[in-house]
Amino acid sequence: MDLLSLIGISIGLSMDCFAVAIAAGSAVKKVDFGKALMMAFFFGGFQMLMPVLGWLGGLSLMSVISGFDHWIAFGLLAVIGGKMIYEAITDCNGKNDSFKLKVLLILAIATSIDALAAGFTFALIGMSITFAVLAIGAFSFAFSFIGVYIGKRFGHLVGEKMEILGGVILIIIGLRVLLEHIMV
Repeated sequence: MDLLSLIGISIGLSMDCFAVAIAAGSAVKKVDFGKALMMAFFFGGFQMLMPVLGWLGGLSLMSVISGFDHWIAFGLLAVIGGKMIYEAITDCNGKNDSFKLKVLLILAIATSIDALAAGFTFALIGMSITFAVLAIGAFSFAFSFIGVYIGKRFGHLVGEKMEILGGVILIIIGLRVLLEHIMV
């Protein structure tokens, strides 16, 4: 996988975090540096951990599914992207106190489930996980941190649009993986 695709995947996976951070920022009266940093660490950290777990799972199944792995990769990315679009359209991200530790942990896990599937996909296509994990974590950290402040300022205008864009990016990347393997 080339650098541009990895950046696209990192941005796409970060959109869940970004959208939730915008919603969280728009739902609180006072946004401070500590809250934004805490959300960024949780989201970025889980976005780094989950692909590693998915990658390890994918490696263990490689010999069984190597003949149709590109279809699985496409399917996972399409489902993840579709889920992101669906949740944005149906407004599944309720506005509760997202900065409470328990809620923050649940949100971090929920927003990183797609990163778990992406890690599984990375194993299927034989990609090294190290740089991917760092890129996904860095983008998720930055987008989450910035998203809290954007949410405070403009949350009512852009929240679901970012998650839709992230979903579209993941679907396009899934199509690209599929086409690369079919055309070979």
